[in-house]
Amino acid sequence: MDKAIIAIDGFAATGKSTLAKRLSKHLGLPYVDSGALFRGITFLALEKGWITDNNIYEKSIEEGINELKINFDSLSNSLTLNKRDITNQIRSKLVSSYVSQIAKLPFVRYYLVKQQRQMGSSNGLVMDGRDIGTAVFPEADFKFFFTAKPEVRAQRRWEEMEANGYSLNYNEVLKNILDRDKIDTERKVSPLIKADDAIEIDSTYLSLQQVFEICIARINDK
Repeated sequence: MDKAIIAIDGFAATGKSTLAKRLSKHLGLPYVDSGALFRGITFLALEKGWITDNNIYEKSIEEGINELKINFDSLSNSLTLNKRDITNQIRSKLVSSYVSQIAKLPFVRYYLVKQQRQMGSSNGLVMDGRDIGTAVFPEADFKFFFTAKPEVRAQRRWEEMEANGYSLNYNEVLKNILDRDKIDTERKVSPLIKADDAIEIDSTYLSLQQVFEICIARINDK
């Protein structure tokens, strides 16, 4: 499938990234994790001291990203920041606790929308995020919107982080999920909403294989 753009939006821990990677491989399209890009900027802000004790210095971040070189490698699923691999660092608890606050900053979203569109301008792609089908690629060939019960999403995220060596309390993960939902859906710029022409999939009781088959069937039907 040459140059098709597939947009996958939805809430945190609904299986977007896992499904997007599988679709990418199956269809022979590059994969881009847009959430990793926002996490990269959040990591940089923390490292540079632009976030301290719940204070976010927006002016410093805005000036800093103008000199930023951020790249997501679709082959290795790795993120580099100024040529430094930060793939593992962006998944930390600290980055997770601030990423939605950074993602709601208008200048951050405008900066990354431009980057994301450039990524899909030549060969098409599969991209997952919060506003891919509404703001980044409103004319995407295929759009999917993922949802699931918060408790199930928190359990998935907790298991994922435990497997990666992070020791967290389930209730803490659930609170983070709910907080992110609130920030994502209520932000003024590009809030998390379902595009009118997106196919909604509730993954609460579905396996990855079932979700994959639903998406492929929809793509093949078009």
